[in-house]
Amino acid sequence: MLMIWKRLGVKQWSMITVSTAFIIAQVWLDLRIPEYMTEVTTIVTTPGGLISDILHVGGKMLLCALGSAFAALIVGFIAARVGAGFSHRLRGDVFRRVGSFSMEEINEFSTASLITRTTNDVTQRQIIIAMGMQVIIRAPVMSIWAVSKMSVGNWEWTALTGGLVAVVVGMIAALMTYSLPRFRLIQTLTDNLNRITRENLTGIRVVRAYNAEDYQEAKFEKANEEYTETSLSVHKAMQIMNPVMWSITTGIPLGIFWIGAYLIEAAPIADKLVIFSNMVVFSQYALQIIMSFMMLTMVFVMLPRVMVSLKRVNEVLETKPKIIDGKINEAGNIYGEVEFRNVSFKYPDAGDYVLHDISFKVNSGETVAFIGSTGSGKSTLINLLPRFYDATEGQVLVDGVDVKDYTQEALRYKLGYVPQRAVLFTGTVASNVALGDNGKPGSDEEDIKKAVHMAQAADFVENMEGAYEAQIAQGGTNVSGGEKQRLAIARAICRKPEIFIFDDSFSALDYKTDRGLRSALRSETAGTTNLIVAQRIGTIRDADRIIVLDEGRLVGMGRHDDLMKTCGIYQEIAYSQLSSKELGVTKGGMGA
Repeated sequence: MLMIWKRLGVKQWSMITVSTAFIIAQVWLDLRIPEYMTEVTTIVTTPGGLISDILHVGGKMLLCALGSAFAALIVGFIAARVGAGFSHRLRGDVFRRVGSFSMEEINEFSTASLITRTTNDVTQRQIIIAMGMQVIIRAPVMSIWAVSKMSVGNWEWTALTGGLVAVVVGMIAALMTYSLPRFRLIQTLTDNLNRITRENLTGIRVVRAYNAEDYQEAKFEKANEEYTETSLSVHKAMQIMNPVMWSITTGIPLGIFWIGAYLIEAAPIADKLVIFSNMVVFSQYALQIIMSFMMLTMVFVMLPRVMVSLKRVNEVLETKPKIIDGKINEAGNIYGEVEFRNVSFKYPDAGDYVLHDISFKVNSGETVAFIGSTGSGKSTLINLLPRFYDATEGQVLVDGVDVKDYTQEALRYKLGYVPQRAVLFTGTVASNVALGDNGKPGSDEEDIKKAVHMAQAADFVENMEGAYEAQIAQGGTNVSGGEKQRLAIARAICRKPEIFIFDDSFSALDYKTDRGLRSALRSETAGTTNLIVAQRIGTIRDADRIIVLDEGRLVGMGRHDDLMKTCGIYQEIAYSQLSSKELGVTKGGMGA
């Protein structure tokens, strides 16, 4: 709970102060009502008492009740505002923190868990703040104030009230001990439900194509049953509180009146009226205390789950990104130069290295391609450049500066990155192509059109309804894989970077489109460095240099013709894709 108060802003604290003042006013008004009841009792039992006197005191009681209701309304309104404002700030903090994570931190939490922490767990905090302001503050104020006014009671009534309060406190402590670990498990199971649902929805085409609906349903049902059983076990335990609290609430006046009956019977005639009056007042004060604790139990029912949510959100906020900004915003007069110096890399917590002692240099304006079998480390190597991960050993330099010395923003301004799996966002074609702040004046319509034409995407974009303002569905589900890939390439072109990174970005394109795109890039982006990860020899055979990787090691580097003579692995890849005639050689072995 302390973490919640620390994250409240000045405005929220001001509103809490105002709310506390209204809560104190509400408690004062509620505690005035029993005092007026004493006056009414005295008037009724005093010979010659007038109806007008009773009505006068009754009017004061009515005003107190209305004032208490008005104060409660104000407190509820302020609590809702504070809770919503806090949730707004916290959700933004979590979102920004997640946005600063490298792939290592994201994989550590998992996407499904981060979504739950940003939504459900933050909402739990909002609820506890809204309820806490109305109940957690009011209950102790009411209890302390009511106890201070209970001097009219004797030890029997006090013992009864104290004993029942002890029962409530003990029950709350026992339920908290039982439920806290189970609520922690519930949040983990919620993550699991989110993950399975997300996988099913994103992979719905594959699920249907393989008639895997029953398999997915069984997987979901298993997760759903685990969640339901755990949730039921906790809520069954929590339901004990309701009958116990209602029994105490209805039983305490009965107990006080029962004790009072014996006290009145044993008292002298002169004291009977005083004891009766005190009994009525004491029962009201005792009821106020028990009611305060009953409202407090509503918070304690939620508190175990909220405490788990607090911890989960704090885990995200307190996680320090491992990719730390450098201080350089701009390099010197070198543009588009890339160098890898003795780079080795292994994934966090992995035993084996994925890359081993890789060294090469790409001059400004060169086109360098990377090829190798699946799992050879091509994409891993290229992902070190934008610092999705940092090299375990060695250095990666851009424009003569270690990438770790750049601010991440400055480094990525230099890059136009097209990933293996094209990602489109909900919006229009234009908003997807001109995505983000590229460090240059905002892309105008001509820049967008030029980029789309260069990416060979104009043919389908201009035929869409609305053309460049055509709507793109979430994840780009209303365009084909090849169209999605071309729009992703257009986005990189529109950025006008120093260095293009194509991470197997041409695999979804047909040969004609592939050839047209590469031709447009050569003519329109002369002087820009191109780094291309590819599986197809036809895509990269005209590159200035081709780097061949095998099991994370650099095993060949040179032009296509040279590698056909000197690199067996490259030759194997080439012959597996193209005929000897297409390659312009006589197949008979390396160098034949």
